[in-house]
Amino acid sequence: MNAPLRRLAVVVFMLFATLLASTTWTQFVDAGRLNADGRNTRTLLAELGRERGPIVVAGEGVARSAPVDDVYNFEREYPLGPLYAHSTGFYSVYFGASGIEQALGEVLAGTADQLFYRRVADIITGKEPQGATVELTLDPAVQQAATDALGNQRGAIVALDPRTGEILAMVSSPTYDPNELAVHDREAATAARAALLEDPARPLDNRAIAGRLYPPGSVFKLVTAAAAIESGRFDENSVIPGPAELDLPQTTTNLPNSGGGQCGPGEVSLTDALRTSCNTAFGFLGLELGGEALREQGQAFGFGEDLRIPLRVTPSTVPEELNPPQTAQSAIGQFDVRVSPLQIAMVSAAIANGGTLVQPNLVRAIRDAELAVIEESSPSDLGQSVSPETAAQLARMMTAVVTDGTGTAAQIDGVTVAGKSGTAQHAEGSSPHAWFTSFAPVEDPQVAVAVVVEEGGEAGDEASGGRTAAPIARSVMEAVLSR
Repeated sequence: MNAPLRRLAVVVFMLFATLLASTTWTQFVDAGRLNADGRNTRTLLAELGRERGPIVVAGEGVARSAPVDDVYNFEREYPLGPLYAHSTGFYSVYFGASGIEQALGEVLAGTADQLFYRRVADIITGKEPQGATVELTLDPAVQQAATDALGNQRGAIVALDPRTGEILAMVSSPTYDPNELAVHDREAATAARAALLEDPARPLDNRAIAGRLYPPGSVFKLVTAAAAIESGRFDENSVIPGPAELDLPQTTTNLPNSGGGQCGPGEVSLTDALRTSCNTAFGFLGLELGGEALREQGQAFGFGEDLRIPLRVTPSTVPEELNPPQTAQSAIGQFDVRVSPLQIAMVSAAIANGGTLVQPNLVRAIRDAELAVIEESSPSDLGQSVSPETAAQLARMMTAVVTDGTGTAAQIDGVTVAGKSGTAQHAEGSSPHAWFTSFAPVEDPQVAVAVVVEEGGEAGDEASGGRTAAPIARSVMEAVLSR
């Protein structure tokens, strides 16, 4: 072979080698990235053309795929729409997904790693691949009771089984209809999404676990009381100051009680301080314990945790580097303490569970198309929030709140209920948020609840945690106990 032909052969060989290498790279090495690229129309059509698995509650599909006569083959529908919207989320061909539709998207689409062998079997048998079924922990009767009790008021409710961490109800109000975002009519879906994004009431926010966190007000006194008892310096019977105003250092502004008077004769037991929600007594405890003790106790209850249930939970916070006046304010759940309703439910659940905090969970099981279990949840401890002895003292103190304190509206005939009310100031000129958290029965806890009603709901300036939120918590607990 002469030199020119040899050079041409080398060039042709290099071109073929380059083509082979680039094809191999695209088909194998870069395939995952290309498949995940949202601009990949083939991947999108392949996913939309496959029957997506349902999301079920107590055996009933609350999200499912319905056959349609268009290029996508299936359209997502939500038979109970607004009731479960913040749990299921939505699945839109135009705007992506949210909620469980997003968090377990690969499972529902049938592309998750745990479904690999089932996909191989489908290929061999020629069966059309299907997504898996996601079974939620929600109880339909409890979810409905919570929704009805909150009504049209803005706010959120979480109910947990303190023994297992299963979420029995998760309500965020206002809600929305995910069907309006799932339609294949682009113009209608776009208009619906624009209306939701422009709504000042923020219906797309899942207030129960994420978005804008709330000041907890006096429900945070449970954390302060826990820190005090865990320090070894105080117990439920310790007598502490409860003046009408607490003189705060480094400032001319004092901390008053909500009613203006002193607690008891100016001194009060820790139990009575919680029972009557005495601000000055808990401000005193904050000054005695210090900000670091409050933060550490908050962390023991789950504050700051990057939780997945599997929906992402916005971490609750106790601010760092508190000066003494800020520490006193933080000890009563004000200043810059911020929480989600789920976090407050976790505090009550840990106390109910002898001090052990269990990981909250919204998903009970994942099943294949034949309903065989692929993955099943089991209780997972996050740690010991307080000792069993401290938990027992806190439970007795919370029982006193409901028996003859600020939480009497949460009483249930024949059931011992433990609770704590809260009324949280948050913005000048706005009505306070009304809080209540509780668990029952105290002897054998089956449910822990947290309720927040934004800006007092229908009661407005007249609202308080005990009057406004406690009856809602009672309705939720009754729904659980009557199952």
